[in-house]
Amino acid sequence: MAGHKSRLRVAKRLDEVGFSEIVQVRNRVMELRAAGKVVHGFHGGEPFFATPEPVKSAMTRALTENQTRYAPSSGIEPLRAALAQKLTNKNHIPAGPKDVLVTAGGAHAIYVAFQAVLDPGDDVLLFSPFWTPIREMINGAQARPLLVPTSSARRHGLTATLEKMTTSHTRAIYYNTPQNPAGTVFTKSEAEEVAAFARKHDLIVISDEAYEDLVYDGEHFSIASLPGMAERTISTFTFSKSYGMTGWRVGYLTAQEPFMTGLSKLVLYSVNGVSTPTQWAALEALSLPEEAFAERRLEYRERRDLLVSGLNELGLECEIPRGAFYAFPRVQAIHKESRKAAEILLEKAHVATIPGSVFGAQGEGHLRFGYATSLEAIHDGLEALRIFLKR
Repeated sequence: MAGHKSRLRVAKRLDEVGFSEIVQVRNRVMELRAAGKVVHGFHGGEPFFATPEPVKSAMTRALTENQTRYAPSSGIEPLRAALAQKLTNKNHIPAGPKDVLVTAGGAHAIYVAFQAVLDPGDDVLLFSPFWTPIREMINGAQARPLLVPTSSARRHGLTATLEKMTTSHTRAIYYNTPQNPAGTVFTKSEAEEVAAFARKHDLIVISDEAYEDLVYDGEHFSIASLPGMAERTISTFTFSKSYGMTGWRVGYLTAQEPFMTGLSKLVLYSVNGVSTPTQWAALEALSLPEEAFAERRLEYRERRDLLVSGLNELGLECEIPRGAFYAFPRVQAIHKESRKAAEILLEKAHVATIPGSVFGAQGEGHLRFGYATSLEAIHDGLEALRIFLKR
């Protein structure tokens, strides 16, 4: 019928949701390597070490013991109990097993958090630069991200900046520490400032603590541990970074009512629970000694210092990241536009990075270099950069 619009389309709310440009970089790297080119990969976001053997053994044991049937959608009870103990003792977040949900990775935890609390037309304060999927998740909930420039906010005062950015429709704050991509670590006093702002304006906090075990200067601090914050914070975590379990897809969140019922519904109706044997492996991961994290931090610090000093020596000004495993140098010397700078380095120097602009407007002029790789790979990548820049 003339003028009739087909019903064969996706939901309109997906019109504002894009695909990650990081995937596009990864695909181009694969093309170059398939063509026989040596590519120095600084574009990744995975730990350099393999999943610990005890964790893999626990998965094998779970399979042998036929732990392969449906588990409760919220997670197996031993894992939820162990996570509650970890949250209470390590993060100082008051939590019992009923306050914990096991999710299909940290990203899934953040996704269900946004879906649980955001209505169409809500605003979310989002510190920028930010991990790229966050904006798309907010858009997918038909809410609006309000970008808060992290560096200037820390210089001029978090409260003053948040007051300036907030609107009558603001409902939540996305709070990520340590941050991807810049490696920023919010201090306890800064957490207290954000918490006071959230309490004053009756806002919900979505806390992303994926890199909690990768802080090199200072300490990680969970905002939900502050007075009056556990009841208004959904804290999300993952096994991916701390335990080298990126491909296992297991994370978790903690919250209280009125959020937990809605969050539980979303986990139930999105994945109906995480793979049962994977959860038994995650339980084993929680028993690994804290000394293992200290050893990893030393290895990451060595890689960080090598990369950052090398970038600065080459004239790519780079602040020392205090957490996570990324450096975020200024690269206007290569090109004023970060997408073009990343393209130039990849095509001409075979050095793969991520353009800063994909992490928000505040990332423009920067490139993200991941240092979760070998020392040799960092040396070789810096040498390729040196050769290219000295042409």
